[in-house]
Amino acid sequence: MKILLLGKNGQVGWELQRALAPLGEIIALDRHSTDYCGDLTDPTGIEKTVWDIKPDVIVNAAAYTAVDKAESDLHNAELINATSVKALACAARDVGALLVHYSTDYVFDGSGERPWNEDDATAPLNAYGKTKRQGEEAIIADAPHYLILRTSWVYAAKGNNFAKTMIRLAQEREALSVINDQFGAPTGAELIADSTAHAIKATLANPEKSGIYNLIASGVTTWHAYAEFVLNCVREKGLELKVKAVNTVETAAFPTPAKRPSNSRLNTSKFTSVFELTLPEWKVGVKRMLDELYN
Repeated sequence: MKILLLGKNGQVGWELQRALAPLGEIIALDRHSTDYCGDLTDPTGIEKTVWDIKPDVIVNAAAYTAVDKAESDLHNAELINATSVKALACAARDVGALLVHYSTDYVFDGSGERPWNEDDATAPLNAYGKTKRQGEEAIIADAPHYLILRTSWVYAAKGNNFAKTMIRLAQEREALSVINDQFGAPTGAELIADSTAHAIKATLANPEKSGIYNLIASGVTTWHAYAEFVLNCVREKGLELKVKAVNTVETAAFPTPAKRPSNSRLNTSKFTSVFELTLPEWKVGVKRMLDELYN
């Protein structure tokens, strides 16, 4: 089996290179690749790449993810998250490939307290969410075999993440203020990649499993509780922190160009049922990442 992976050096893309390896040959690209075009600002080049490689599976882990910047850079956000995704969907259809694409809870308006289901009405609050929804719509319209995996609050040991930022600030400051009115589940890139590999194998065996799925860790927390969990974990490892107080604040205390959803809860029962997987509680993955960083 031949797998085309786009966005190979992102948090999820990096883990996918490991998780997908047992499934077959991987052609992993990013926007700097030279053998083939892996740059999603070039939809024509992306389409040519698919035709040249003729993969059995395309996994798109590339995206425009600068949420605030997207408000003033809508052209590039649409180009990467929607236009090139449509080119991928059409090319996947034409070569007969399964297309795997990552989306986000930002396609919803973040209201209420109930976890979002896959078939709930979408109503993005910001430009990033709108372009991600446009990408979803293009895949649904043009790719007969696809997996759209909606996730949120993604982190990895590789690169920057919320936990690392909290630890750094806690070493520098005596007091921190962290948002406590946004709810979700921190989800590791490792979990996403491993679950993706399993879902790909199952969907190739049974194409009727194609569709949209929510894929996040179990449980729910706030950014404030997430921060406190991280700091308690590293204290137990003997890391010295300067911080004495982690204060709660509302989202309004940190105005940003893009409005954030307060409810990022996603119902994963469809994913766990169809693919017969258990998604561990968010603390399991975060603790594992901290063990990797500080043991």
